[in-house]
Amino acid sequence: MSQILVKGGTVIDGTGAPGRMADVLIKDDRIVQISEPGSPAPDGAEVVDASGMVVAPGFIDVMSHSVSSLLSDGLSVGKVTQGVTTEIMGEGWTPAPAVPGEAHAFPVHGLPNGDESWIARARGWTRFGDWMAAQEDVGAAVNFGSFVGGATVRMAARGHAAGESTPEQIAEMRRVTREAMEDGAYGIATALIYPPGSYASTDELVAVSEEVGRANGIYITHMRSEGEAILDGFAEALEISERSGARLHLYHLKAAGTPSWPKMATLIERVNTERAAGKDIYADMYLYTAGGSGLAASCPPWASEDNKLKERLRDPETRAKIRAAMQEPDGTWEPLGGLAGPEGVYPIGLGLPEHADYRRKSLAEIAAMRGQDWIETIIELILAEPEGIGTLYHLMSEENIQLQLQESWVMLGSDAAGYDPGEEEGGFTGGHPRALGNFTRLLGRYVRELGILSLEEGVRRMTGLPAEHLHLTDRGELREGAYADLVVFDPETIGDRATYTESNRLSVGVRDVWVNGVQTLKGGKHTKALPGKRLYGPGAGRRE
Repeated sequence: MSQILVKGGTVIDGTGAPGRMADVLIKDDRIVQISEPGSPAPDGAEVVDASGMVVAPGFIDVMSHSVSSLLSDGLSVGKVTQGVTTEIMGEGWTPAPAVPGEAHAFPVHGLPNGDESWIARARGWTRFGDWMAAQEDVGAAVNFGSFVGGATVRMAARGHAAGESTPEQIAEMRRVTREAMEDGAYGIATALIYPPGSYASTDELVAVSEEVGRANGIYITHMRSEGEAILDGFAEALEISERSGARLHLYHLKAAGTPSWPKMATLIERVNTERAAGKDIYADMYLYTAGGSGLAASCPPWASEDNKLKERLRDPETRAKIRAAMQEPDGTWEPLGGLAGPEGVYPIGLGLPEHADYRRKSLAEIAAMRGQDWIETIIELILAEPEGIGTLYHLMSEENIQLQLQESWVMLGSDAAGYDPGEEEGGFTGGHPRALGNFTRLLGRYVRELGILSLEEGVRRMTGLPAEHLHLTDRGELREGAYADLVVFDPETIGDRATYTESNRLSVGVRDVWVNGVQTLKGGKHTKALPGKRLYGPGAGRRE
């Protein structure tokens, strides 16, 4: 039996209530007492002095991409150093259930640590729960759970093909989804600008989401448009939720591209109207004006049908059609390259040595260096690089970030993996700063510096709000009987340090973190402990 007394800190409990001085006693994996400051420590208890610090519930990342990084070593250094104690994954693609005929189960996230042994291991994952069980075997420094990927569900029934699904194919998608909900998925997660998930019709998504609704789960979505058709994207998401009975969550709330910026106020108004009528709608966001995706997202989705983008780009006639679609988009897809403009596109994931001079350069600069226009440069880079090319798209406005933060139903999601940047200070790693800074940025920039939210409300957005929405049992609040997921941070120094050009700089100000009563961060250093638990959605046959 272990006991820890965290004393002398300001307890902000995750409910939005005012902070108060209190001592917190942890026994094994639970909080057993919250008492007035100065309480005597039980015999044999470890005493942690939190004077001048805030003691808060562990932060919850509702949009994590730690699918492969967590299987690599379970440490999630970049998230733990921000105070994250729970990661929920699943947007678009999940490695289970395995899709027959695919090269491996990690087409988006990459093999864990490049280890090819995962190819054979993951082929045996016939159900969503097999992946979760594998993560349990590896261990994790954070609690973990996931939605089932919408693209994965579709691929399980019909691969990369476009077009209308047959009743038999939809029945297969429903079976896969139903089993995932039984295994503990929180719902289904779609990413409707990326093929092959983008090929799904509204009716197909309704049918599949009915299995989610029956299990009281969530339809969580990267909407079909976050650009000029953002209001249509929301209307479709709302229709899917209403017809299926699944609760609704909007991934990475944003208006992408200058023409869409004024529409965010209208979208917020519509969400608030629906919520006032009793609809269960929430959203998450990251606090940066650049998004991250692949360079291939600048091409029309039809070009990737059957996973043959490169083959089409090598064919002169089809290449000309793709180029024309990129030059003059027809409004049926989200042309990220055109929305950001070549000056706002940064291909940061170029791996070939001959592309090293393009590091830190915009697409416009790279195109000038190559003597090509920006569309030709995109096509040639996609053809040359053996893997997908991670890309930053500068699309959003700071004004909308601040506007969105004022809504009580908006929480945080990193849209990133929890990787370890290593010991070297600074430097460019081809990543997005949100991976190492999204949560600390809220408390440093938007709470302390700008005063957009109070400290108590800022903490609630990362703790009590997502826990309530996801129905996480005994998490997200500091109260007696809850799991001992705790963060101790300095409110005067907490902040993000990663930037677009130095993306591997860890956050500062988080001193200590406990997960289920075991310390994962001590004095700002990862302890290498792996006390995280697998978390189960409301449709599971069992809970944690």
